[in-house]
Amino acid sequence: MNPITFSFNIIQDLKLMLGYGFMLHAFEAGTIVAIIAGIVGYFVVLRRSSFAAHALSHIGFAGAAGAVLMGVNPIFGLLVFTSSGGIIMALLERKAASRDVEIGTVLAFMLGLGVLFISLYSGYATEAYSLLFGEILGISSANVTITLVAGLVILLAVSLIYHPLLFSSLDEDVAEAKGLSMIWIGILFMLLVAVATSIAVQVVGVLLIFALMVTPAAIAMRLSKKPFRGMMISVAIALLVTWFGLFVSFYEPYPVSFFIASAVFLLYLLTRGLQKITNFSLTERK
Repeated sequence: MNPITFSFNIIQDLKLMLGYGFMLHAFEAGTIVAIIAGIVGYFVVLRRSSFAAHALSHIGFAGAAGAVLMGVNPIFGLLVFTSSGGIIMALLERKAASRDVEIGTVLAFMLGLGVLFISLYSGYATEAYSLLFGEILGISSANVTITLVAGLVILLAVSLIYHPLLFSSLDEDVAEAKGLSMIWIGILFMLLVAVATSIAVQVVGVLLIFALMVTPAAIAMRLSKKPFRGMMISVAIALLVTWFGLFVSFYEPYPVSFFIASAVFLLYLLTRGLQKITNFSLTERK
């Protein structure tokens, strides 16, 4: 039983929480991941690439298993496999909305490698298996640093290709007719998703990657049609549910990923429900 109880004084509770190194690291990594997931996730939803993000998270697990087999940090295996998997998907099909078959094919091959790596490992691959459900409360300061560097690289990359990426996301055919290279934009975007997925897996795990990479952006698109504003809403929602999940998990003996996934799902249902009520009310007035 946890002897620490909620005092209803948020500031005092936060000070107590952040006094623990593991909670401080969790909030640092969670904040970075939420910002990146909110931004990249917006483009994932806009380009109808949710399956790609989901597939890359599973491919990352195979990479983590390979890294454990080789005796290196699983996060490096995640990055290598998700990046290579994303590039292969982009090369096999230039249009983001038409990649389902290619994504499924690459996913099956990579998962096969993951099964091989796990079977070859003689010990218990705790680090690799923990990525299935997230391990944010066990994240080290070194991994926080890796997450920060990866996050800054993603932010820089997004700022550099923002306009062509947004243009091609809204209408690939028109963007291509204007002279934009769909192959290169596709490769760069899949690399962004690969790195973002790799760092987000630490928070919510492979099995719940949609919680941060897709759902906040899906909510944001229902609240605003303007891309930049939508991205900011997506980031705000991702931050809110991540902080909420970390805060509650400090007092309750349940996984952080459960609270994050539940909170964002309830927000999604609430948003859809309020929109239906609003639309019904407007229809009745007419």
